[in-house]
Amino acid sequence: MCNLLEVSTGGYYKWLKRPVSERALKHKLLLKQIKRIFNDTGKTYGWRRIHRALLAQGTVCNHKTVAALMKQNGITPARKRKFKSTTDSKHNLPISQNVLCRDFNAKRPNVAWVSDITYIDTKQGWLYLAVFIDLYSRQVVGWSARADMTVELVLQAYEEAKTTTGGAPLLVHSDRGSQYASKAFREELKKTNCIQSMSRKGNCWDNAVSESFFGMLKSEMVYRIPTFETRDEAKRNLFEYIEMFYNRNRLHSALAYLTPAEFALKGKKVA
Repeated sequence: MCNLLEVSTGGYYKWLKRPVSERALKHKLLLKQIKRIFNDTGKTYGWRRIHRALLAQGTVCNHKTVAALMKQNGITPARKRKFKSTTDSKHNLPISQNVLCRDFNAKRPNVAWVSDITYIDTKQGWLYLAVFIDLYSRQVVGWSARADMTVELVLQAYEEAKTTTGGAPLLVHSDRGSQYASKAFREELKKTNCIQSMSRKGNCWDNAVSESFFGMLKSEMVYRIPTFETRDEAKRNLFEYIEMFYNRNRLHSALAYLTPAEFALKGKKVA
């Protein structure tokens, strides 16, 4: 070994007896905290959120150190397939103008919600998910999961969102899907004088917040499970991800690294 390293035998044994440096000890303790946060968050956090979580817990550290330790120890969140759109815009139903115009920075709760639909594969067949997200807090205020992609999917999610927040928003933005363009949904919005806004044709960036949420959902939960045996199993996992993790525990970069629930509470206090 000494010949291979080109060092003296005495020097090698002296190195073995050398006490561990204070810096190395700090890094060892920091790495332990990083691994705990990474595992507690379902192995979904990158170095930015890990660093923010450490600071929130009172651990003062440099973000470069966190990034380096994670890289050296292979701690990286899994990222897989991109979101695939399920929008059915080939219909003759009325289309609303893009009133939102990519203004995703609501100043208070219930000003604007965005909505979209995605799908999850199970051995029983597709499970469709509709969500409504408050642009102020980025919180999923309402969601519904069903075996069909009818207007009822959207109506159920919208009703839950109104119950959660105590009322309807001033504006709802979505893509041009037939569920949102349907008479039933438009009449539901009309009851509360809610303005309807729709993305331009084929422009996913007009509904970027919903797209981003589905991207996180797929990479952080759905793609980590090979196949859901049943739709009920998928629903249970959706509940845990949306209600227990995303809304209440996931640090959000657009919210100064607060959770959506914390930011929503902040908005209520201000109001």
